Amino acid sequence: MIAQFTLRLIVGISFMWVVMPRKEVTCGFFRIQMMVVLGLSVLAGLTIGRDAVPLPSGEPLLSEITLRVLCGLTAFIAYVGSVVWMLARRKPGDIAIYLIFLLSTISLTSLVASQDSLSTSTGWLIVASELSTALILGAAMTGMLLGHWYLTATAMSIKPLSTLTLWFGAAAGLRLMISIISWLAFAPEMPSNVETVWLALRWIAGILGPLAVFVMTWKILKYRNTQSATGVLFVGVILTFLGELSALLLYRSLGFPL
Repeated sequence: MIAQFTLRLIVGISFMWVVMPRKEVTCGFFRIQMMVVLGLSVLAGLTIGRDAVPLPSGEPLLSEITLRVLCGLTAFIAYVGSVVWMLARRKPGDIAIYLIFLLSTISLTSLVASQDSLSTSTGWLIVASELSTALILGAAMTGMLLGHWYLTATAMSIKPLSTLTLWFGAAAGLRLMISIISWLAFAPEMPSNVETVWLALRWIAGILGPLAVFVMTWKILKYRNTQSATGVLFVGVILTFLGELSALLLYRSLGFPL
């Protein structure tokens, strides 16, 4: 479970690096972000195979050893990326960003899907759920950390934070859509003894809460108040973490995403 959650964070964070206007963000932000991903990659590599999530029937896409190698390679690239961003070498830094996103996406997909499951609609729904979860976690975390970066880079354009806020709203909307599809597909199979508190926490904190955070943050940014927007995004991080951890626990007990 730890490996799955950390890989979700790496995928989401690195995707936000890809889509944000990086030229308008100072290099120091990406240096620190690379160090964060370095730590997450090491944690994922150490915990793969321990307390694993239920894998759909069939052969896994990649073995545990291969997944550990990919996590180690991701950590190495993140280390190199931190060095090149410290030296303000943007082109090599961009290459590191794309490589981290590619490797982490492969690792996350291989962790939750099997060869047989990808031939079914249920398997693809699980993969889509994982990727949408990664997006909402990554958008909330990267947006919040970028908001804090404005305290040291006061002359930086507000456009990068506005872009990440829009992606956070889009990710929350996508997560809502996939959750509704999954609910409609599997609701008849849901046991009657499912804890109501986990379902409520999943939907209120994990989906409705982030949508409200997006609206508030977007309105605050119209006044160019990055500090207040950062505070609201911090709440968004807490809500998304609570909601997605609840969804992960429900997935472990039910066998399908919510």
